[in-house]
Amino acid sequence: MLNRLLGIVYLLLNKKTVTAKELAERFEVSVRTIYRDVENLSMAGIPIYTRKGKNGGISLMSQFVLNKMLVTKEEQDQILAALASLQETGALKEKETMSKLTDFFMAEPTNWVAIDFSDWSGRRQELFEKVRAAILSHRVLAFDYYGQSGSMTRRVAEPLQLLFKEYTWYLRAFCRDREDMRLFKLLRMKRVEVTDEIFSPRRHKEVAIGTKLCPKADPLADGGQEGFRLTMLTLLIDKSEAFRVYDRFEEEEITVLENGDFLIHVEYLMDEWVYGVIFSFGAAAEVLEPEAVKQEVLRRLKKMQLRYEME
Repeated sequence: MLNRLLGIVYLLLNKKTVTAKELAERFEVSVRTIYRDVENLSMAGIPIYTRKGKNGGISLMSQFVLNKMLVTKEEQDQILAALASLQETGALKEKETMSKLTDFFMAEPTNWVAIDFSDWSGRRQELFEKVRAAILSHRVLAFDYYGQSGSMTRRVAEPLQLLFKEYTWYLRAFCRDREDMRLFKLLRMKRVEVTDEIFSPRRHKEVAIGTKLCPKADPLADGGQEGFRLTMLTLLIDKSEAFRVYDRFEEEEITVLENGDFLIHVEYLMDEWVYGVIFSFGAAAEVLEPEAVKQEVLRRLKKMQLRYEME
């Protein structure tokens, strides 16, 4: 009997209304037994009811279907918060879904995050809209791309995901020209077109940002690679830059010296952005290790000096 009662409840969770006759046939009992089961379930606190006439039958109250059996109050809040964040990213344009669940849960979502994909001028918003639309509709993108060397090539790619890492937006995509997964820096993508061609999402390997496993040494020279090699940097930064040090680095990466200066140990994927961070500290920062990065900084400084001497 208990198995039958549970069976009736789970069946009603998947169907809005079932007739007593259908239940009787399914559980191989009489219609009278089904009505007795309904009475027992009601006495046990299950909000089950019967409705006569056309389209009648046995049903569970809709509030019970989701609230009591499937989703806890905490999970309801998480669902609404997740939908709110999707609206912020533009992935959920219509408010109908949010409105239905808000009414169903009898709760208001917590708007816990605000995301603005554009720059202050607003010119980049169109780029994010195009990429977002292509990802959600599985449409192939075509764009001009500037590699790390400065050369521009026309690319055709299957977009899979927007990725934000270390203050930079990337597009994770399968590059048809390279026949491999690539990470494209969004701001290097120019003249982006969403084509009419629809692709089937492949089971591509995850692009691992931050992993130390790297079969190729220069991950961003050609739009990204499948693995990355991180470099451990040791920087000495003057105490006058304290506010920027705590803005830029995590506490575990910072060692405060006796004289108040900062010793920074941080892992980076070495690219132009990292050198930009180093040079942004000006004379207040010194690269201590590794030697290769230190020499590259010196080379760039000499090149800058030469440029000014030629004027």
